[in-house]
Amino acid sequence: MAAGSTGSALAAGLFHIRRGSGIHRPALALPIPIPGAPVLLLDVGANVESRADHLVQFAYMGAAFAHAVLGVEEPRVGLLSNGEEPTKGTPDVVAAHDELAGGALNFIGNVEGTGLVAGAADVVVTDGFTGNVALKLMEGVSSVLMRAIREQAMSSSRAKVGGALLRPALVELRDEIDPEGPGGAYLLGLKRIGVVPHGRFSRTGFANAIDVAARAVSEHAVQRTHEALEAAGVLRGSSGRPASVTG
Repeated sequence: MAAGSTGSALAAGLFHIRRGSGIHRPALALPIPIPGAPVLLLDVGANVESRADHLVQFAYMGAAFAHAVLGVEEPRVGLLSNGEEPTKGTPDVVAAHDELAGGALNFIGNVEGTGLVAGAADVVVTDGFTGNVALKLMEGVSSVLMRAIREQAMSSSRAKVGGALLRPALVELRDEIDPEGPGGAYLLGLKRIGVVPHGRFSRTGFANAIDVAARAVSEHAVQRTHEALEAAGVLRGSSGRPASVTG
């Protein structure tokens, strides 16, 4: 996402598409391109602060999206925290953990930062402030490491020979962690799917964004997300009656 695009994307989504019935707040969900184990991280910037009931809704929205659009049969859902114990984290994280532990999701508990990048869960839930910091940190580390590898591969004649031998594997790795691959972040919780591509995307990234959006529509991701939230009883102001949704 380009600098400043998160707030404008959220405002545009709320104004033009509207928040889904019973949704506290939309969340930005981004498939993190971790080699061998992509992870859907949300929220990555739509909400600076999130209450426990917001985090619970994010968990159900993320799981439904991962199943319907990303093809994960039974997504493992975790809460990003500073320890795996149920008592670790802010009061809102602890309260969300208690509610999710007794729910219908495949909830695996708290996930630390190391677990996030190790693929400990298919869906990792956090507030937008923490999620955005984690995202930018991962992007920065990835960029620095790839640049350092290129520099070392050109540092001597011997290194150039080794770099030439490793080139196919490194190109494959670069493509696997390419941020354009997932097509951007997805604004969940609206009446229709919203996509927020990065401002630096090439036509490949935008094409991937369109492809995922089309898949979300064909798989009725919005409707399936709403049904999952309703079945779990976590819609705002739920009175036991179906709430209207479009998409």
